[in-house]
Amino acid sequence: MTQLALDLLQPLQPTLDNFVPGPNAEAVAALRMLAAGRLAERIVYLWGSAGCGRTHLLAALAAGGAVWWTPDAAADADGITLVDDVERLDAAAQVALFNRLNEVRTRARAACVVAGGAAPAHLPLREDLRTRLAWGYVYRLQPLTDDEKAAALAAHAAGRGLRCDPDVIPFLLTQLPRDMRTLVAALEALDAWALARKRALTLALAREWLAGGGP
Repeated sequence: MTQLALDLLQPLQPTLDNFVPGPNAEAVAALRMLAAGRLAERIVYLWGSAGCGRTHLLAALAAGGAVWWTPDAAADADGITLVDDVERLDAAAQVALFNRLNEVRTRARAACVVAGGAAPAHLPLREDLRTRLAWGYVYRLQPLTDDEKAAALAAHAAGRGLRCDPDVIPFLLTQLPRDMRTLVAALEALDAWALARKRALTLALAREWLAGGGP
């Protein structure tokens, strides 16, 4: 697929509902409870390798009203604050986040969701901040396997009443970036392209589309 075609795709706005949990159902359930104000713990740390979905989950919370944290934000602010790629924080920002986490533990209407690429103990951060990140719930997010992604795409297609040849989804998995937002967007764009041309969604059509015929 050409880069132009990829650029024309419009991935879904991240939400907790369109996140495919796979083995991460417990983490998603905790975030739902936190967003609803029903989680007893006020600090949640998410970690995992690229493609595990941590940025999707943070963006989903942001869409629901949570706020992206900045080092100059008031440490004692109410509401949910979000921090991605925590391992990239400089020294001053680490101090600011340390203060924020301390405040969160004492405020019933404050919470913080932090994400990083490693477990707290293995982050290249100051020791007291690593300790604070481990205070709350810590979830390792596992990327979906190809079989889980294929099943999720098939379920999405079925939910839309989309009928495609069984070889189409495996083909998309081999040709596109592996994140679910791109895959779902590609499947929907391919469906629209097929409908506009009144053609069945076959492997031949998918090959044509990816070769430059669409989206």
